[in-house]
Amino acid sequence: MSISLDPDDSVVVLAHGKFPERAKTAIGVLRYADYDVTAVLDRDRAGETVADHVPDVPDTPIVESMDAALDVADPDALVIGIAPIGGGFDESWRPDVRTAIEAECDVIAGLHYFLADDEEFAALAAERGVDLIDVRRPPEDLTVSEGRARDADAEVVLTVGTDCSTGKMTTTLELVAAARDRGIDAGFVPTGQTGIMIAGWGTPVDRVISDFAAGAVERMVLDAAPDHDVLFVEGQGTIVHPAYSGVTCSLLHGSMPDSLVMVHSAGRDVIHGYEDYAIPPVETYVDLYEGLAAPVAPTTVAAGALDTRTFDDDDVAAREAVDAYATALDAPATDPVRFGADEVLDALL
Repeated sequence: MSISLDPDDSVVVLAHGKFPERAKTAIGVLRYADYDVTAVLDRDRAGETVADHVPDVPDTPIVESMDAALDVADPDALVIGIAPIGGGFDESWRPDVRTAIEAECDVIAGLHYFLADDEEFAALAAERGVDLIDVRRPPEDLTVSEGRARDADAEVVLTVGTDCSTGKMTTTLELVAAARDRGIDAGFVPTGQTGIMIAGWGTPVDRVISDFAAGAVERMVLDAAPDHDVLFVEGQGTIVHPAYSGVTCSLLHGSMPDSLVMVHSAGRDVIHGYEDYAIPPVETYVDLYEGLAAPVAPTTVAAGALDTRTFDDDDVAAREAVDAYATALDAPATDPVRFGADEVLDALL
Protein backbone atom coordinates (compact mmCIF):
# COMPACT_ATOMS: atom_id res chain seq x y z
CA MET A 1 0.00 0.00 0.00
CA SER A 2 1.27 3.46 -0.87
CA ILE A 3 -0.17 6.92 -0.16
CA SER A 4 -0.02 9.71 -2.71
CA LEU A 5 0.32 12.65 -0.28
CA ASP A 6 3.40 14.87 -0.53
CA PRO A 7 5.15 16.38 2.53
CA ASP A 8 3.82 19.83 1.65
CA ASP A 9 0.21 18.61 1.51
CA SER A 10 -2.20 19.37 4.36
CA VAL A 11 -4.82 17.19 6.02
CA VAL A 12 -7.76 17.30 8.40
CA VAL A 13 -7.88 14.46 10.95
CA LEU A 14 -11.20 13.00 12.11
CA ALA A 15 -11.26 11.95 15.79
CA HIS A 16 -14.87 12.44 16.93
CA GLY A 17 -15.38 11.63 20.59
CA LYS A 18 -11.95 10.01 20.97
CA PHE A 19 -9.38 12.80 21.06
CA PRO A 20 -6.84 12.46 22.47
CA GLU A 21 -7.01 9.33 24.63
CA ARG A 22 -8.47 6.86 22.11
CA ALA A 23 -7.32 8.47 18.86
CA LYS A 24 -4.01 6.67 18.39
CA THR A 25 -3.96 7.24 14.65
CA ALA A 26 -4.66 10.95 15.04
CA ILE A 27 -1.86 11.37 17.60
CA GLY A 28 0.56 9.40 15.42
CA VAL A 29 -0.17 11.57 12.39
CA LEU A 30 0.16 14.77 14.43
CA ARG A 31 3.47 13.70 15.96
CA TYR A 32 5.25 11.93 13.10
CA ALA A 33 3.73 12.57 9.67
CA ASP A 34 5.43 15.05 7.34
CA TYR A 35 2.23 16.71 6.14
CA ASP A 36 0.56 19.59 7.96
CA VAL A 37 -2.59 19.02 9.99
CA THR A 38 -4.86 22.06 9.59
CA ALA A 39 -7.67 20.88 11.90
CA VAL A 40 -8.85 17.99 14.05
CA LEU A 41 -12.52 17.00 14.01
CA ASP A 42 -14.01 16.20 17.42
CA ARG A 43 -17.49 17.53 18.03
CA ASP A 44 -17.06 16.96 21.79
CA ARG A 45 -14.02 19.27 22.00
CA ALA A 46 -14.84 21.88 19.33
CA GLY A 47 -13.36 25.26 20.16
CA GLU A 48 -10.33 23.78 21.91
CA THR A 49 -6.91 23.19 20.37
CA VAL A 50 -4.56 20.22 20.14
CA ALA A 51 -2.11 21.99 22.48
CA ASP A 52 -4.76 21.90 25.21
CA HIS A 53 -4.35 18.12 25.33
CA VAL A 54 -1.13 16.97 23.66
CA PRO A 55 2.26 18.63 24.25
CA ASP A 56 5.17 18.61 21.83
CA VAL A 57 3.13 18.38 18.63
CA PRO A 58 2.20 21.17 16.20
CA ASP A 59 -0.86 23.01 17.50
CA THR A 60 -4.02 23.11 15.43
CA PRO A 61 -7.70 23.94 16.11
CA ILE A 62 -10.27 21.33 17.05
CA VAL A 63 -13.53 21.88 15.17
CA GLU A 64 -16.92 20.21 15.08
CA SER A 65 -17.19 19.22 11.41
CA MET A 66 -15.51 19.07 8.03
CA ASP A 67 -17.51 22.13 7.03
CA ALA A 68 -15.87 24.05 9.88
CA ALA A 69 -12.44 22.69 8.93
CA LEU A 70 -12.88 24.03 5.40
CA ASP A 71 -13.43 27.47 6.90
CA VAL A 72 -9.98 27.21 8.54
CA ALA A 73 -7.93 26.08 5.55
CA ASP A 74 -7.99 24.37 2.17
CA PRO A 75 -6.80 20.82 2.94
CA ASP A 76 -5.78 18.16 0.45
CA ALA A 77 -7.16 15.19 2.36
CA LEU A 78 -9.26 13.96 5.26
CA VAL A 79 -7.62 11.29 7.44
CA ILE A 80 -9.79 9.02 9.56
CA GLY A 81 -7.81 9.25 12.79
CA ILE A 82 -9.69 6.58 14.73
CA ALA A 83 -9.31 2.80 14.50
CA PRO A 84 -12.01 1.28 16.73
CA ILE A 85 -11.95 -2.36 17.81
CA GLY A 86 -13.09 -4.31 14.76
CA GLY A 87 -12.24 -1.46 12.39
CA GLY A 88 -15.83 -0.53 11.58
CA PHE A 89 -17.18 2.70 10.08
CA ASP A 90 -19.30 4.90 12.34
CA GLU A 91 -22.24 6.26 10.36
CA SER A 92 -21.99 9.54 12.27
CA TRP A 93 -18.82 10.20 10.26
CA ARG A 94 -20.62 9.98 6.90
CA PRO A 95 -21.47 13.72 6.60
CA ASP A 96 -17.84 14.68 7.19
CA VAL A 97 -16.54 12.18 4.64
CA ARG A 98 -19.15 13.31 2.12
CA THR A 99 -18.23 16.96 2.66
CA ALA A 100 -14.53 16.17 2.23
CA ILE A 101 -15.12 14.41 -1.08
CA GLU A 102 -17.38 17.20 -2.31
CA ALA A 103 -14.54 19.63 -1.48
CA GLU A 104 -12.24 17.50 -3.67
CA CYS A 105 -10.22 16.16 -0.77
CA ASP A 106 -8.82 12.64 -0.87
CA VAL A 107 -9.93 10.47 2.06
CA ILE A 108 -7.45 8.19 3.84
CA ALA A 109 -8.79 5.53 6.18
CA GLY A 110 -7.26 2.70 8.17
CA LEU A 111 -10.49 0.79 8.77
CA HIS A 112 -11.47 -2.77 7.97
CA TYR A 113 -14.50 -1.11 6.33
CA PHE A 114 -13.21 0.00 2.94
CA LEU A 115 -14.47 3.40 1.85
CA ALA A 116 -13.79 2.56 -1.79
CA ASP A 117 -16.39 -0.22 -1.52
CA ASP A 118 -19.05 2.15 -0.18
CA GLU A 119 -21.38 2.87 -3.09
CA GLU A 120 -22.14 6.47 -2.08
CA PHE A 121 -18.52 7.41 -1.44
CA ALA A 122 -17.21 5.61 -4.52
CA ALA A 123 -19.69 7.32 -6.84
CA LEU A 124 -19.05 10.76 -5.36
CA ALA A 125 -15.27 10.27 -5.46
CA ALA A 126 -15.43 9.31 -9.12
CA GLU A 127 -17.54 12.38 -9.85
CA ARG A 128 -15.13 14.71 -8.02
CA GLY A 129 -11.94 13.01 -9.17
CA VAL A 130 -10.54 12.22 -5.73
CA ASP A 131 -8.95 9.11 -4.24
CA LEU A 132 -10.37 6.93 -1.48
CA ILE A 133 -7.27 5.36 0.07
CA ASP A 134 -7.96 2.33 2.26
CA VAL A 135 -4.57 1.66 3.84
CA ARG A 136 -5.75 -1.61 5.36
CA ARG A 137 -6.27 -3.12 1.90
CA PRO A 138 -3.34 -5.56 1.50
CA PRO A 139 -1.56 -6.42 -1.76
CA GLU A 140 -3.16 -9.21 -3.77
CA ASP A 141 0.05 -11.11 -4.59
CA LEU A 142 1.16 -12.14 -1.10
CA THR A 143 2.47 -15.65 -0.43
CA VAL A 144 3.51 -17.79 2.51
CA SER A 145 6.78 -17.11 4.27
CA GLU A 146 9.85 -18.91 2.96
CA GLY A 147 11.81 -18.40 6.17
CA ARG A 148 14.26 -16.06 4.47
CA ALA A 149 14.15 -12.93 6.65
CA ARG A 150 17.21 -14.19 8.53
CA ASP A 151 19.12 -13.53 5.27
CA ALA A 152 18.29 -9.81 5.40
CA ASP A 153 21.40 -7.68 4.93
CA ALA A 154 20.49 -5.44 7.87
CA GLU A 155 20.10 -5.66 11.62
CA VAL A 156 16.39 -6.25 12.35
CA VAL A 157 14.74 -4.97 15.54
CA LEU A 158 11.09 -5.74 16.31
CA THR A 159 8.98 -4.01 18.96
CA VAL A 160 6.71 -6.35 20.92
CA GLY A 161 4.27 -5.55 23.67
CA THR A 162 2.30 -6.56 26.72
CA ASP A 163 -0.95 -5.34 25.13
CA CYS A 164 -2.33 -3.37 22.20
CA SER A 165 -1.83 0.42 22.26
CA THR A 166 1.21 0.37 24.53
CA GLY A 167 3.39 2.51 22.25
CA LYS A 168 5.03 0.03 19.89
CA MET A 169 4.75 2.31 16.85
CA THR A 170 5.88 5.33 18.86
CA THR A 171 8.87 3.43 20.24
CA THR A 172 9.78 2.19 16.77
CA LEU A 173 9.68 5.68 15.27
CA GLU A 174 11.61 7.21 18.18
CA LEU A 175 14.32 4.57 17.71
CA VAL A 176 14.48 5.30 13.99
CA ALA A 177 14.85 9.03 14.67
CA ALA A 178 17.51 8.48 17.37
CA ALA A 179 19.49 6.17 15.10
CA ARG A 180 19.38 8.65 12.23
CA ASP A 181 20.52 11.42 14.57
CA ARG A 182 23.65 9.33 15.11
CA GLY A 183 24.21 8.99 11.38
CA ILE A 184 22.97 5.40 11.26
CA ASP A 185 21.09 4.42 8.11
CA ALA A 186 17.89 3.26 9.82
CA GLY A 187 14.67 2.18 8.13
CA PHE A 188 11.09 1.92 9.41
CA VAL A 189 8.94 -1.07 8.43
CA PRO A 190 5.25 -0.08 8.88
CA THR A 191 2.87 -2.94 9.64
CA GLY A 192 -0.28 -1.11 10.81
CA GLN A 193 -2.60 1.55 9.48
CA THR A 194 -1.08 4.49 11.37
CA GLY A 195 2.49 3.57 10.49
CA ILE A 196 1.49 3.27 6.83
CA MET A 197 -0.13 6.72 6.92
CA ILE A 198 3.05 8.19 8.38
CA ALA A 199 5.58 6.40 6.17
CA GLY A 200 3.48 6.36 3.00
CA TRP A 201 3.99 2.62 2.40
CA GLY A 202 3.65 -0.73 4.15
CA THR A 203 1.39 -3.74 4.54
CA PRO A 204 -1.40 -3.94 7.18
CA VAL A 205 -0.57 -7.33 8.66
CA ASP A 206 -3.83 -7.61 10.59
CA ARG A 207 -5.77 -7.59 7.30
CA VAL A 208 -3.68 -10.24 5.55
CA ILE A 209 -4.93 -13.83 5.13
CA SER A 210 -3.43 -15.73 8.05
CA ASP A 211 -1.41 -18.12 5.85
CA PHE A 212 0.27 -15.13 4.18
CA ALA A 213 0.82 -12.85 7.20
CA ALA A 214 4.36 -13.97 8.03
CA GLY A 215 5.15 -13.88 4.32
CA ALA A 216 3.94 -10.27 4.10
CA VAL A 217 6.31 -9.29 6.92
CA GLU A 218 9.17 -11.24 5.37
CA ARG A 219 8.65 -9.47 2.04
CA MET A 220 8.76 -6.01 3.63
CA VAL A 221 11.95 -6.84 5.55
CA LEU A 222 13.70 -8.27 2.51
CA ASP A 223 12.58 -5.37 0.30
CA ALA A 224 13.76 -2.72 2.76
CA ALA A 225 16.99 -4.34 3.99
CA PRO A 226 19.21 -3.50 0.99
CA ASP A 227 18.61 0.22 1.57
CA HIS A 228 19.41 0.34 5.29
CA ASP A 229 21.87 -0.88 7.90
CA VAL A 230 19.20 -1.30 10.58
CA LEU A 231 15.48 -1.99 10.21
CA PHE A 232 13.04 -1.18 12.99
CA VAL A 233 9.86 -3.22 12.47
CA GLU A 234 6.61 -1.87 13.93
CA GLY A 235 5.03 -4.41 16.27
CA GLN A 236 1.34 -5.16 16.69
CA GLY A 237 -0.80 -6.53 19.52
CA THR A 238 0.61 -8.96 22.07
CA ILE A 239 1.26 -12.66 22.13
CA VAL A 240 -1.27 -13.19 24.95
CA HIS A 241 -4.12 -11.20 23.39
CA PRO A 242 -7.30 -13.28 23.12
CA ALA A 243 -8.13 -11.69 19.74
CA TYR A 244 -4.92 -10.43 18.12
CA SER A 245 -2.16 -12.87 19.11
CA GLY A 246 -2.01 -14.30 15.58
CA VAL A 247 -0.80 -10.98 14.16
CA THR A 248 1.91 -10.76 16.82
CA CYS A 249 3.14 -14.28 16.11
CA SER A 250 3.25 -13.62 12.36
CA LEU A 251 5.40 -10.55 12.92
CA LEU A 252 7.77 -12.46 15.20
CA HIS A 253 8.24 -15.38 12.82
CA GLY A 254 8.05 -13.40 9.59
CA SER A 255 10.64 -10.76 10.50
CA MET A 256 13.07 -13.14 12.28
CA PRO A 257 14.42 -10.22 14.33
CA ASP A 258 17.93 -10.03 15.75
CA SER A 259 16.52 -8.39 18.88
CA LEU A 260 13.26 -7.36 20.54
CA VAL A 261 12.16 -4.25 22.43
CA MET A 262 9.39 -4.96 24.96
CA VAL A 263 6.84 -2.14 25.27
CA HIS A 264 4.43 -1.66 28.18
CA SER A 265 2.08 1.03 29.52
CA ALA A 266 2.71 1.89 33.16
CA GLY A 267 -0.27 1.15 35.37
CA ARG A 268 -2.05 -1.14 32.92
CA ASP A 269 -2.84 -4.51 34.48
CA VAL A 270 -5.54 -5.94 32.17
CA ILE A 271 -5.86 -6.32 28.41
CA HIS A 272 -7.61 -3.25 26.99
CA GLY A 273 -11.13 -4.14 25.88
CA TYR A 274 -10.81 -7.60 27.48
CA GLU A 275 -10.75 -6.63 31.14
CA ASP A 276 -11.27 -10.21 32.34
CA TYR A 277 -7.78 -11.02 31.07
CA ALA A 278 -4.95 -9.94 33.36
CA ILE A 279 -1.60 -8.83 31.95
CA PRO A 280 1.01 -11.37 33.11
CA PRO A 281 4.23 -10.29 34.82
CA VAL A 282 6.81 -8.74 32.52
CA GLU A 283 9.22 -11.62 33.14
CA THR A 284 6.59 -14.01 31.75
CA TYR A 285 6.49 -12.05 28.49
CA VAL A 286 10.25 -12.31 28.07
CA ASP A 287 10.05 -16.10 28.31
CA LEU A 288 7.00 -16.25 26.02
CA TYR A 289 8.47 -14.14 23.22
CA GLU A 290 11.93 -15.68 23.32
CA GLY A 291 10.49 -19.20 23.62
CA LEU A 292 8.09 -18.71 20.71
CA ALA A 293 10.82 -17.28 18.49
CA ALA A 294 13.43 -19.92 19.31
CA PRO A 295 12.32 -22.79 17.00
CA VAL A 296 12.15 -20.44 13.99
CA ALA A 297 14.84 -17.81 14.61
CA PRO A 298 16.22 -17.33 18.14
CA THR A 299 16.19 -13.79 19.48
CA THR A 300 16.31 -11.96 22.80
CA VAL A 301 14.49 -9.14 24.54
CA ALA A 302 17.41 -6.71 24.51
CA ALA A 303 15.65 -3.61 25.85
CA GLY A 304 12.36 -2.18 27.04
CA ALA A 305 10.20 0.89 26.52
CA LEU A 306 7.66 2.10 29.08
CA ASP A 307 4.82 4.50 28.35
CA THR A 308 4.73 6.72 31.46
CA ARG A 309 1.88 9.07 30.51
CA THR A 310 0.00 8.12 33.67
CA PHE A 311 2.56 10.10 35.67
CA ASP A 312 1.76 13.35 33.84
CA ASP A 313 4.57 15.84 34.62
CA ASP A 314 6.12 13.81 37.46
CA ASP A 315 9.47 12.91 35.90
CA VAL A 316 10.78 11.49 39.18
CA ALA A 317 7.97 8.95 39.48
CA ALA A 318 8.26 8.16 35.78
CA ARG A 319 11.99 7.52 36.11
CA GLU A 320 11.40 5.24 39.09
CA ALA A 321 8.83 3.29 37.07
CA VAL A 322 11.26 2.95 34.17
CA ASP A 323 14.01 1.71 36.51
CA ALA A 324 11.67 -0.89 38.03
CA TYR A 325 10.63 -1.99 34.54
CA ALA A 326 14.28 -2.37 33.49
CA THR A 327 14.92 -4.50 36.56
CA ALA A 328 11.97 -6.76 35.74
CA LEU A 329 13.19 -7.13 32.16
CA ASP A 330 16.82 -7.50 33.19
CA ALA A 331 17.58 -5.13 30.31
CA PRO A 332 17.97 -1.37 29.74
CA ALA A 333 14.69 0.55 29.44
CA THR A 334 13.40 4.06 28.87
CA ASP A 335 10.34 6.09 28.01
CA PRO A 336 11.52 7.18 24.55
CA VAL A 337 9.17 10.17 24.41
CA ARG A 338 9.88 11.49 27.90
CA PHE A 339 13.55 10.52 28.32
CA GLY A 340 14.80 9.82 24.80
CA ALA A 341 15.78 6.55 23.15
CA ASP A 342 19.57 6.66 23.45
CA GLU A 343 19.97 4.18 26.30
CA VAL A 344 17.85 1.59 24.50
CA LEU A 345 19.58 2.27 21.20
CA ASP A 346 22.95 1.61 22.86
CA ALA A 347 21.68 -1.79 24.04
CA LEU A 348 20.43 -2.70 20.57
CA LEU A 349 23.37 -1.54 18.47
